Amino acid sequence: MPTTITLKSIPDDVYERLKVSATANHRSLNSEVIACLEATLMTRRAAPPDQLAAIRALRARLPKTVFNHDEIDRIKRQGRS
Repeated sequence: MPTTITLKSIPDDVYERLKVSATANHRSLNSEVIACLEATLMTRRAAPPDQLAAIRALRARLPKTVFNHDEIDRIKRQGRS
């Protein structure tokens, strides 16, 4: 069953960031606070083997493209100049 809590003495800058974030995410301020709390407190890190399996599954869905490594190196050097 959901519980109601009251937050007091929220710093002005935190409150403003919450309002901006709520607007950007098309949520009420209350829903934004809940989303932030869930994202921070309820995240579960996947075990490394599970992460690796997910990465390999994603890679398998990508088109098989042959990369021109010389072209990639040229573009990287160009971006550093």
